[in-house]
Amino acid sequence: MHKSFTQTWKGAVLAALGLTLLGGASAQAQQINGAGATFPAPLYLKWFQEYKNATGAQVNYQAIGSGGGIKNITAHAVDFGASDAPMNAAEMAAAPGILHIPTVAGAVVVAYNVPGVGPGIHLTPAIIADIFLGKITKWNDSQITRLSPGIKFPSTSIFPVHRSDGSGTTNIFTTYLSEVSSEWGGADGPKSGKSVRWPNGLGGKGNAGVAQLIKQNEGGIGYIELSYAVTNVISYAAIRNAKGKFIYPSVNNTSDAAEGVTLPADFRKVITNTSSVTGYPITGFTFLLVYKNGTRPEVKKLLQWCLTTGQAGAAAQQYAPLPPSVKRRALAAVASMR
Repeated sequence: MHKSFTQTWKGAVLAALGLTLLGGASAQAQQINGAGATFPAPLYLKWFQEYKNATGAQVNYQAIGSGGGIKNITAHAVDFGASDAPMNAAEMAAAPGILHIPTVAGAVVVAYNVPGVGPGIHLTPAIIADIFLGKITKWNDSQITRLSPGIKFPSTSIFPVHRSDGSGTTNIFTTYLSEVSSEWGGADGPKSGKSVRWPNGLGGKGNAGVAQLIKQNEGGIGYIELSYAVTNVISYAAIRNAKGKFIYPSVNNTSDAAEGVTLPADFRKVITNTSSVTGYPITGFTFLLVYKNGTRPEVKKLLQWCLTTGQAGAAAQQYAPLPPSVKRRALAAVASMR
């Protein structure tokens, strides 16, 4: 009893001085802190629980958006950041020695809530761009209905939803729109990036926030990662790809898109508008951001686990495992960390 009291008292005194007991330092070494993308959050939260069960290491992950992940790792406020948007030149200059480690690929689906209409809507790149530009405003517009002749569309107004925070999902989606629509990426268009000037619609925070706004508003349409659409039971469209095929997003079609891409040495590329006949066109890798030098060994071990053991559970969460060639290169990049 006396020993317990003494230990507690010492702990209180040291805590007041900003220090910890030796046992607390050991526990702190087992803590890994990360923040960033909501796009892979369903998978990461499952991974990190499995990793704790296997190793005892606690991974604390805050899904605050890719922009927040980049800011936090740049400030050295976390052990790793997470982003679906590759860091741009200015961001890279502010974080010398940063590495992009791809973990999985995911599909950004065009999800909708149209009264009386379930799965089955087909959309072209031009129609998607015109919806988010505010040029197509009704669900029974002939440009939409003629692509899905078996569906009876209501005259419900279209309610576009987008991200309100700095988002890698937004970067994937707007990169795609810039590639397929000259008007979207034109002189006065919204361009592409983690944050853009949306012509219309309402913003939601994170993939989860966008999913909820779509569900809550009749006529809603927005872009979310496939896992969020499946979990929230929201219908999503088949999109015409670069080869003229209408493709429903799936793990297999995401893999097809990812496997046909040649990534640069630093992995920083968005893989939209695939040339694969069976590939889903709005696809991207998601990255963990770490420093090549000075990152703790515990974080390196976590990355190695994600790239090996963790890959087996990706498909069950609606994410595509890395293609073998990308996985080998990612493991080599992790091995180079000191």
